[in-house]
Amino acid sequence: MSLVDADNLVKQFGRYLKLERGLSSNTIEAYLSDVEKLVGFIQAEDLDWRAVTGEDLHRFVCTLQDLGIGARSQARIISGIKSFFNFLRLEKWIEQDPSELIETPKLGMKLPDVLTVEEVDAMVNSIDLMAPEGQRNRAIIETLYGCGLRVSELVGLRISDLYFPDGYIMVEGKGGKQRLVPISESAITEIHSYMDDRANITVKRGNENILFLNRRGSQLSRVMVFYIVKQACEQCGIKKKVSPHTLRHTFATH
Repeated sequence: MSLVDADNLVKQFGRYLKLERGLSSNTIEAYLSDVEKLVGFIQAEDLDWRAVTGEDLHRFVCTLQDLGIGARSQARIISGIKSFFNFLRLEKWIEQDPSELIETPKLGMKLPDVLTVEEVDAMVNSIDLMAPEGQRNRAIIETLYGCGLRVSELVGLRISDLYFPDGYIMVEGKGGKQRLVPISESAITEIHSYMDDRANITVKRGNENILFLNRRGSQLSRVMVFYIVKQACEQCGIKKKVSPHTLRHTFATH
C-alpha cells in the first residue's frame, strides 16, 4: 500500500464511520488508530493491500500478541480491522473480505509463548557441534532469530545474498520480492563456521548457491527446519510450544 493510497483510504474510512455509521468521535479515532497499525504492518511486510489474505491478517494479530497487547485491546483492534475491510468491500476496492475468518480472542486468553534471550542462548548452546549437522543447525537457529526470517526465506537463502562486511543479507520473501535484512554478529560467526563444514559436502547440481544444505547436498525442507528447532528445545528442556515462527516473533519482540 503506498503512503498516498493508505492515507486517502483511511480518511475515506473515517468519513464513512461518521456519516454512514454515525459513530462518536472517540470511537472513530480508535478505529482509525487500529487501521493505521494494520497499514504499518502491510507496508513493513511489503504486501499488496488489495491482495491481503486471511493468513496475512493472522500474522498481524500474532504481531499484536508478541507486542504484549492484551486480549481486550486485540478484540477492539480486530473489530476495527473488520469494519475497515467491510468498508473496502462495500466501496468495491476489494472483492472478498479477508477478515471474515479472523476470530476475536477470548478475554483472558493466554498469549502465545515468546522466548527469552536466555532461552534462545540455551537452544543454541544445546546443539552438539560434534554431530555431523551440528554447526549447520546452530547457524540456522542464530539466523532465524538474529534476522527474524520466515522459514521459506531461510531455506532459500543464497550464498551470493550474504553481505557480511556491510552487516546485512538479501532475502526473497512472498511474491519473489527482495528486501535487505540486518544480520547479527553471532549469526555471521556461526555461518562462517558452518561454511567450513559445507565445503566438505558434495553439492547436488542446482544447489551450489544455496546456503543451508542437507546431508545429500540439497536445499533443506521446511519440515527439517521445524524439526531442528523442536529438537533444540527438547535438548535444553524448554517446555514452551516453539516453532521457527516463534523465533521470528521473539526477534520482533526483543
